[in-house]
Amino acid sequence: MEHRRHDGRAEARGVIPPDIDPRLLEVLNRASSLELFQLSTVIERLLADPRRIVAVRKDMHLGQTVRFLDWRDGRMRSGKVVAMKDTQVTLHEDGTRREWKLPYTAIEPPAPGAPKPEPAPEPAARPRATRNDFRPGEKVAFEDKHLQTVVGTIVRINERTATIFPAQWDPKLGIHVT
Repeated sequence: MEHRRHDGRAEARGVIPPDIDPRLLEVLNRASSLELFQLSTVIERLLADPRRIVAVRKDMHLGQTVRFLDWRDGRMRSGKVVAMKDTQVTLHEDGTRREWKLPYTAIEPPAPGAPKPEPAPEPAARPRATRNDFRPGEKVAFEDKHLQTVVGTIVRINERTATIFPAQWDPKLGIHVT
């Protein structure tokens, strides 16, 4: 059984992830505020490098489950990709369904060639109504040229038009039997 000496100063400054090298923490604890600020600006520039974003993003797709770092406690969590923007990704955390908007650098890079989900099939187009689909006396509804829904009863069906009480219908418009 291994016992590690805990430095209360490091833990008092925030949550320390368990996989951080204790020697690195000790060096950072001895650094001045200015040195830490300089280091944070260098790190921010490195994280904003587009090559790092592309490295994560190239194998990522919507609907994919990925692992990400929770900055609050330093633990890795998993979630499903629901949106991808230029510099950040939106995830729904598994289990809690909590939404996270994170930089791509907080995501563990997906394995190259990870299987992409099959795209959802597009719904079949409704067949266009023809003259033979209607009979006099049927109640129908359609949108007129002012996008108002008109409800009426078919009085007569001609070669290219139908007389609807209270309106006239051109077959190129959509009409639905109600």
